[in-house]
Amino acid sequence: MKYALVTGGSRGIGRAVSLKLASMGYSVVINYAGNDAAANETLALIKDAGYPAAELLKFDVSNAEQCAAAIEGWQAAHPDDYIEVLVNNAGIRRDNLLLWMENEDWLKVLNTNLNSFYNVTKPLIQSMVVKKYGRIVNMASLSGQKGLPGQTNYAAAKGGLIAATKALAQEVAKKRVTVNAVAPGFVKTDMVEGLDEKALSAQIPAGRFGTPEEVAAVVAFLASPEAAYVNGEVIAVNGALYT
Repeated sequence: MKYALVTGGSRGIGRAVSLKLASMGYSVVINYAGNDAAANETLALIKDAGYPAAELLKFDVSNAEQCAAAIEGWQAAHPDDYIEVLVNNAGIRRDNLLLWMENEDWLKVLNTNLNSFYNVTKPLIQSMVVKKYGRIVNMASLSGQKGLPGQTNYAAAKGGLIAATKALAQEVAKKRVTVNAVAPGFVKTDMVEGLDEKALSAQIPAGRFGTPEEVAAVVAFLASPEAAYVNGEVIAVNGALYT
């Protein structure tokens, strides 16, 4: 059995990625922090689609102790297996101008969007290196590439994630482990709630927001054996809004 872990896999892009990886034959480990109903719905969607190999793994990616305990517990229960695909997708927004940004909102966004990369990747990468095969896909953002006003915290986290992607790719490439990032623009999920879709779509050359499934298709390619020579890259999915 091949295993893939998707953090923040219960909703939005994470759900679409979980379904896509399941269709590729992976037993998907769906991480989530608190929404049991959404997580169980994603699990049911996978099973209803005829892909019964999936499980839930509840922990907060921003909490290093929770990450270590959950991953160690999973590894103990699967002594002969390893997670060969990791999609670091979990993320949050706490938008505000820096002038008025609360310390808590800065730290929460950095911890959830950037520190989680370390918390989850470090316990898993050793097995990939030993097995000489692995795929890590980090969910970056348009904000991390160009910066967006009101998102200094989010841009800092996603920009840091892009830099970490490039550095780690060089560390593990010889072990046939790839590390890439996907940078979505405006995608129809609850992460864009409160934004003016009509006004923003007018600024996008494609004329619309993207869909979670379009992002998941790029993740699926990067997670596949066919992407073996794509490493340390950031692939934008933004309708040509920023190139």
